[in-house]
Amino acid sequence: MPVLTRLIPSPIVVDIRPGALDDLATVLADQRISSSGKLAVAISGGSGARLRERISPALPDADWFEVGGGTLDNAIKLAEAMKRGHYDAVVGLGGGKIIDCAKFAAARVGLPLVAVATNLSHDGLCSPVATLDNDAGRGSYGVPNPIAVVIDLDVIRAAPVRFVRSGIGDALSNISAVADWELANREKGESIDGLAAAMARQAGEAVLRHPGGVGDDSFLQVLAEGLVLTGISMSVAGDSRPASGACHEINHAFDLLFPKRAASHGEQCGMGAAFAMHLRGAREESAYMAAVLRRHGLPVLPEDIGFTPEEFVQVVEFAPRTRPGRYTILEHLDLSTDQIRDAYADYAKAIGS
Repeated sequence: MPVLTRLIPSPIVVDIRPGALDDLATVLADQRISSSGKLAVAISGGSGARLRERISPALPDADWFEVGGGTLDNAIKLAEAMKRGHYDAVVGLGGGKIIDCAKFAAARVGLPLVAVATNLSHDGLCSPVATLDNDAGRGSYGVPNPIAVVIDLDVIRAAPVRFVRSGIGDALSNISAVADWELANREKGESIDGLAAAMARQAGEAVLRHPGGVGDDSFLQVLAEGLVLTGISMSVAGDSRPASGACHEINHAFDLLFPKRAASHGEQCGMGAAFAMHLRGAREESAYMAAVLRRHGLPVLPEDIGFTPEEFVQVVEFAPRTRPGRYTILEHLDLSTDQIRDAYADYAKAIGS
């Protein structure tokens, strides 16, 4: 009988702990990612520049590239600049925009990418996707997974707490996203990858059930691991399906309808997930998720982020148009405006104001 298996695209190094940044050069050398120390390091002008002062003595042969922002043009310019050197790898040191630019640039020049996250705002740090602003708005570009992920919990704690809160909302939304995937499997026969679903769901559940808070290393460890696992789950699935359902459709609708007023990605996804769980009849799970979001200082009602209930109804009505072809509880119920309004009133009453 043949033995069947599959290869899972994942980083060869995942280093999550206090002080991890100080050992970056040693880790890359020991894992033979860069024994010569010839690295192209992409940084922002803010936290990245400050961290450069800290770690540049350990990386004497690295070249440093300041990235202006999270646009496709920025990523292309970064790739062009890196072509002039002979590097072992690209290091993206910063938040999501810097890492996404570095992902794209590394793929363009054919080098492995080392993701060194300075905040935990979303699950993209280990995903096979670079999200970049372009002339048409915002695009998602397929890229290889990072070859290594380094997260220094001391650096994470020093970042503004809103970034951690955003990551919590994004991680918790996995639970709703997987439920939507299973719904599409039952109703439409959409193929579901059980391993990817299990990884994404357990990442979300670990964050949901952890008793700690944003200032605890044990909680930050679980959150960081959950976001990394979520990124790998998307690689396993070959799609964002394990981590993107009605929750993310609602997030995209906020961004498109109210671009100047939208909150953070994770805040909107977390609130969208709690509402989507309510819509599918999982009332206890929705109420518990909303309670956890509140405990961590995240919004659960549109008023919490400056929107009226009527604007939220508009967002939910528009949300299915943001991901044509994706089947979630929103497409399944196909609610009218009045039905969405009634459902929101029930949700607000169920979770309490």
